[in-house]
Amino acid sequence: MKATLCCIAALAAAQPVFAAKTYQVTGPVLELTDSAIVVGKGKEKWEIARDPQTEIKGELQKGAKVTVEYTMSANRIEVKGGKPK
Repeated sequence: MKATLCCIAALAAAQPVFAAKTYQVTGPVLELTDSAIVVGKGKEKWEIARDPQTEIKGELQKGAKVTVEYTMSANRIEVKGGKPK
């Protein structure tokens, strides 16, 4: 039993840990839908997708100043061109 637990612990430790880097943007809410939030940052508009599982603290409404934490991940990667050098 002890050997089995040691093997399981060793395998778990050997697995690479992929933690997505978290970014954030702060500014007023310019637009708000069930699937997205648009935050103004200077002259830029940051549109960030959201879903029913998005954690919201406080009353989210247009004009409110918010800080949005988000991550970036690839949905698809297409390699173009010839063979790598």
